[in-house]
Amino acid sequence: MWPVASDDEARDILVRIKAEHAEAAHNCSAYVIRDPQVMRYSDDGEPSGTAGQPILNVLMREQVENALVIVTRYYGGIKLGAGGLVRAYTQAAKMALDAATIAAVCAWTSIELCCSYPQYDRLVKIAQDSGAVITDTSYTDSITIKLNIPATDADMLMQQLTNASAGTATLHITGQLMAPAPPRP
Repeated sequence: MWPVASDDEARDILVRIKAEHAEAAHNCSAYVIRDPQVMRYSDDGEPSGTAGQPILNVLMREQVENALVIVTRYYGGIKLGAGGLVRAYTQAAKMALDAATIAAVCAWTSIELCCSYPQYDRLVKIAQDSGAVITDTSYTDSITIKLNIPATDADMLMQQLTNASAGTATLHITGQLMAPAPPRP
């Protein structure tokens, strides 16, 4: 199982794994990309609907996105039949998900906060209490703090920081990113 952020990234991994396991009978796969919504699967020579679709079904049932699952099968001389293939590929995909570390992700807003030295401790406490993660701090004639906050809380935090500094701290949104969601209390 691999984390993937795009259709191209998933296809690149598939090409690499197929090359690594060129002697395998099948490298069946499925992946789901959240944005833009993409769902693809491949039976890679297995009877239609017996491999890729069951792998995709596991991803969908477990609500896993931005993930690629590849099940590599070396033919061992035992014919499983359609039902046996579906069960085998479903079980292998479920085992891959169970063994993986699954992380919930959310949209984060990156903010740059510039404040005076006397304001620093108070503003950092407000930011951290709001769930912000400080990613960098630089000290010159003022202090510049780079932080990330879940996007849903960004406006509220910026207002709190502005109020706490009586409008003297400067705040700029510097970007957006998708990253693991903060732990739930």
